[in-house]
This record gives sequence, C-alpha cells and structure tokens, in this order.
Amino acid sequence: MPSSILVGTLAVLAGAVQDSPSAAPVLSMSDAVALAYNRDDPSVTRFEADALALRDLAIADAQLDDPSASVVAQNFPVDSFAFDQQPMTQLQLRLRQEFPSGRTRALAGERRSAEADASLALGQDARRELALEVRLAWLDLFGALEELELVREAQAAVNELIDALAASFAQGRLSSQDVMRAELELSLLADREAALEQRADRARAALARYLGVGATRPLPEDLPDLAPPPPPEALDAALTDHPNVEALNAEIDAEDTDVAIAKEAYKPSWALEGGYGVRGGDRPDLATVGVSVSIPLFTGNRQDRRLSAARKERLATALTRDELLLDLKREAVSTYADWARLTQRLERYDAVILAQAEDTVEASIGAYGGGLTDFPELIRSQLAALEAEAQRLRLAVERAEARVRLIYLLGDPS
Repeated sequence: MPSSILVGTLAVLAGAVQDSPSAAPVLSMSDAVALAYNRDDPSVTRFEADALALRDLAIADAQLDDPSASVVAQNFPVDSFAFDQQPMTQLQLRLRQEFPSGRTRALAGERRSAEADASLALGQDARRELALEVRLAWLDLFGALEELELVREAQAAVNELIDALAASFAQGRLSSQDVMRAELELSLLADREAALEQRADRARAALARYLGVGATRPLPEDLPDLAPPPPPEALDAALTDHPNVEALNAEIDAEDTDVAIAKEAYKPSWALEGGYGVRGGDRPDLATVGVSVSIPLFTGNRQDRRLSAARKERLATALTRDELLLDLKREAVSTYADWARLTQRLERYDAVILAQAEDTVEASIGAYGGGLTDFPELIRSQLAALEAEAQRLRLAVERAEARVRLIYLLGDPS
C-alpha cells in the first residue's frame, strides 16, 4: 500500500474515533488480543475448516466401497440372435461387493482422524502466532508513542531554555554560534519526531490488520504488568505441549496407522458376487453366487516395500519432531536470557542511570548560571537526559517483547 494511502486511511479512522470519544476506550494489550480473536482471522479459521473436512473424510473412508452392478447378455447365438434358441442364452444381472483386507477400512478412518488432530494443533499454533503478532505490534506502537512524547517534551524544554536565555544573547553572553547549535538540536529533534510518527503509523497499520478500526483507540500510559516466565528448568516440559509439537505427534499417529494398514495388506481381500440370469423358451432362470479372494503370495516388491516405506516415513517425522523440540528449546533459552538481561539493565536504569542523568541536568543548570559552563553543554545535558529516558523505555519494551515471545513458545499463563 502506498504511504500516502496508508496515512490517509489512518487519518480517516482516527477522525472517526475523535468524532465519538466515548466510543474509543483505552486499548490494552489484552483487549487487542481479544479483539483479534473475535474477528475470526482466516489464518486461524482455515485450520478449523480443514479439521472439519478431515472428520467427514474419516467417516467416509471407514465405509465399504459402493457395490457394483452389471447387466450381461450371455451366450446369444450369432446366426439368429434368438433369445430362446439355445438353453444357455440368458440376460444376467450381476452384483459385486468388495471387502478390503483386514481392518483397512477402520484404519483409514483412524488415519483421517489423526490428520484432523494435526490440523487442529496447527490451528492452535496459528492462534498463538496471531496473539504474538498483535502483542508485538501493540508494543511497537506503545514504544513509538511514548518516545514521541519524550521527544516533544525535550523540544519544549530546549525552546524554554532558548527563550529564558534570550537576555543573555542580548547582553553578549550567548553567541550566535550557540543559538545555531540550539536550532540544530531542535531540527534534529523535529526529524526524530517525524521518524517516530512514521513508526507509530506503521505499527498502527499492523494492528489494523488484526483489529480493524479498533487499532485507532488510544493506548494506556503504562506497559502491562506481565508475569515473570517460568524458570529455565521448566522449559522442556512446557515445550513438549507446543502446538507444533502436538501437530507432529498427530502426524506420527497417522503414520503409525499407515504402518498398520501396510501390515493389513498381507491379508487377503475378498469379494462377494451374485447373479440372476433370465432365460427364454420356458426354461428355468439361473442364479449364481460366488466369492473371490486375493492371494498375496508375492510380497517382496509390493507389501514388503510399502511396509518398509511406512516405517521410514514414520521415523522421518519423529526425527522432525525431535529437531523441532531442539529448535524451540534453543529459542526459548535465548529469549529467556534476553528477558533476564533486560530486567537487570532496567533495574540499573531505575536505580542509578536516570538519577545520574537528572543530577547532571541540575548540575549543568547551576554551572551555567554561575558562568562555569557554556550553553551547548547545557543543551547536551538536557539531550543526554532525554536519551536516558528513551533508552529506558526501549529496554522496557524489549523486555516485554521477549516475554510475549516466551508466551508464544511456552503458552499463555493466563
């Protein structure tokens, strides 16, 4: 979508919300996820539809094939084609019903049911992915809006400094170079503001993909209070319940059924036949009943190969599941480490760095008032304090992102 169209669309949506403020309550992260769930996103519902289709196929595959019927004109004399000339001439109706070997039909139905279970598990994974995408977009929007607010506060602070020191410029204490430096910093802040507005527009558009007009609602002032993740030693047990793992387990069940079906192929299949022949010339009609049975004698290149292939496919899927578990564990351990380190860094900012930044600003103001430092240094201290607050915000958002990724991997604690 071109950027002009995107901005225009968001502006229309935002205008609709502004016209009716009572219809725009604060959009919390949990509200955003609930709205996304209620919209029946096709990325989730397609798996549910597929599972329903497979349930129907499970019933159909467990049934007998339709019987076959045939009508045969048998033993007609070719010299006259008379119906009553020869004793064996007859019109015969035949019926035939085939029965697959062993439990093949029941096993075919069980296989479809296992495929349906796999599809439902994939649907649960799609639901988790949907929640993850919504949460990440929400956090991106929150971070952009909060940092935008910090930048605007910094712009106002720098403007106040310039206005308050106008007298110093008139008295010659503030040089034109100092004024130009301040104006440059304001221009850089204005560009940063524009970049954050662009980021916020993109994040809101990402939310609109899942929430529609709900994405235009205002966000709360604080990040949600997410519960800490489970300890690292609990990761393995949680990952075994991941929907993608459950989907592969269902596929393994389906392939176990394939192995059983391949074994059933060593048993004979059979068919029941019946016929009724009508004869002319006051001759009695004839009835025929028969049973046919397959004889699986030469199994080396058919049944044996199919059984071997079914076992190997089952092994391949089991190895794929083991590989997935290793990948999920690696991702979970790495994300947990990110969350723990970000928590430490946030504690350092809250305990030390933000206070140091504030003290530096106050010291710079005092030093400038006493003529011990210059105006650019005063501006730099203000911007350093802004950067400290912005970095603290980014760390908080990154930690929340790490936590919601762990929710995707380990499941939602709520």
